[in-house]
Amino acid sequence: MSLGGAYKDRDFVFAKENGDPIQINNFGQRSFANLIESAGVKKIRFHDLRHTCATLLLAKGVNPKIVQERLGHSDISMTLNRYSHVTPTMQDQAARLLGDALEI
Repeated sequence: MSLGGAYKDRDFVFAKENGDPIQINNFGQRSFANLIESAGVKKIRFHDLRHTCATLLLAKGVNPKIVQERLGHSDISMTLNRYSHVTPTMQDQAARLLGDALEI
């Protein structure tokens, strides 16, 4: 807003102050690292957000094919083998669902 007409709105989620696209290597090494430090959370790489995204979506029951498409993988095995992490909550839910299915 402070740049007025000089700001180029290109509908990016993350952009430079003038609206230009961020160079991903600069964002990961500088801006994202500063955001993590400011938030006071565990230090992670920008790429780690892909793992988090896949795990959270799968934990919420999103179909793995949808997760694959959102991550842009051509093969679902990449999504399931590399980007999803089984959490204890997911194991507990699987056990409950199996127990429910076996009840007569």
